[in-house]
Amino acid sequence: MTAITVAALQLGFTPDIDRNIAAVSRLVHEAAARGAQVILPPELFEGEYFCRTEDEGLFANAAPVTQHKAVLAMQALAEALRVTIPTSFFEADGPHHYNSLAMIGPDGEVQGVYRKSHIPDGPGYEEKFYFRPGNTGFKVWPGPAAAPDATLGVGVCWDQWYPEAARAMMLMGAQVLFYPTAIGSEPHDTSLDTARLWRRAMVGHAVSNVVPIVAANRVGTEPGGEEGGQTFYGTSFIADERGDILAELGREEEGVITATIDLARVRRHRAAFGFFRDRRPDLYGRLVEDS
Repeated sequence: MTAITVAALQLGFTPDIDRNIAAVSRLVHEAAARGAQVILPPELFEGEYFCRTEDEGLFANAAPVTQHKAVLAMQALAEALRVTIPTSFFEADGPHHYNSLAMIGPDGEVQGVYRKSHIPDGPGYEEKFYFRPGNTGFKVWPGPAAAPDATLGVGVCWDQWYPEAARAMMLMGAQVLFYPTAIGSEPHDTSLDTARLWRRAMVGHAVSNVVPIVAANRVGTEPGGEEGGQTFYGTSFIADERGDILAELGREEEGVITATIDLARVRRHRAAFGFFRDRRPDLYGRLVEDS
């Protein structure tokens, strides 16, 4: 088959990991019932977005990929429903901590782990306190057996702003890009609404790489921090290789969106545009210099 059906989940979270896993699981079931083969939950759905503040006690919530409750729950669900679930989680690896993603295949096995490459550090998003920069490099994985040509690339949240990350995954063979996210209000500037910028950045990747994009964000207001809380703006979406929106959710609603993508058509469009034919790597050395 040259088609793949993808889904993004959007919902709010609480401090209770079991309650959050149950909520995500309900939406995974709904997405699978609608024919989704790859189902994307938001970033760090195990709990509230804890990186708003620096609290050393929160390191206790991290766990290895083989022991993390969210990963184990999604493994069981993926196997039962025969779906692929890219699962974001707070990873402990010895003394090191990462913002990681386990790619869980339809057999319930972890196909590999990607560790978030770009780590933000600013008001409300103080991730450098908790996470080391990823050491896995960018990664891609084979799609489900029903869509063997659907090589999947995944970046995590802040990765989604970087065209280099999207292009690197494309050069590794990605056919669809997925971005689990936790993004909302900016505590340092309450007049700044980045929802439009957030979407435009990823739609730009879709257009310049001729690749479909799936983005899943959280919703709701979570308490904490000096400013008293943070509101996440949802607006999860699926875009096609032209950057046109195939499905989307609003700023506050919870739910599932799905879309079916014809990968043969996408490959034709990509070849016709010639972006990869006309690349000039011999001119791009400046991109890998530090400053």
